[in-house]
Amino acid sequence: MTDSLLTVDQAAERLGTTTRFPRRLIAERRIAFVKVGSRVRIKESVLVAYIDGNTVQPARRRRSRLGRAA
Repeated sequence: MTDSLLTVDQAAERLGTTTRFPRRLIAERRIAFVKVGSRVRIKESVLVAYIDGNTVQPARRRRSRLGRAA
């Protein structure tokens, strides 16, 4: 299975951000990337893993016993 390499612009489009955000992730070494000569590419699977790893699940509502009549 081949994993396509995305440009920074393509990664930003998939994340729904400006190009500055993926560039900052790369500069801070918070995401894996590939150097092709002087160009930077991000594997599609790395981007999917980043999104999955930073997805916040909804909180469950706790049922309060206070305020209920017995």
